[in-house]
Amino acid sequence: MYVVHYFENKNLLLTQLVQNVPTVDEAIKIKGKKGKVTKITDIDARNIHVQVQLDPIVIKKAIDDSKKRRR
Repeated sequence: MYVVHYFENKNLLLTQLVQNVPTVDEAIKIKGKKGKVTKITDIDARNIHVQVQLDPIVIKKAIDDSKKRRR
């Protein structure tokens, strides 16, 4: 069992106790956000730091309701 710490730009996202360590360029999903593993650092026999690059969040624009017909 390994303790895996997921980081994005020095920000801790998640800490998990897992049996399988992720690999570089593996697609992952953390807290509903998709991302990719960029770097893995072994701290000791049990602790592992994983650098993650999350995909940017796309914000959709609201629909203009002023043109709808009112009753």
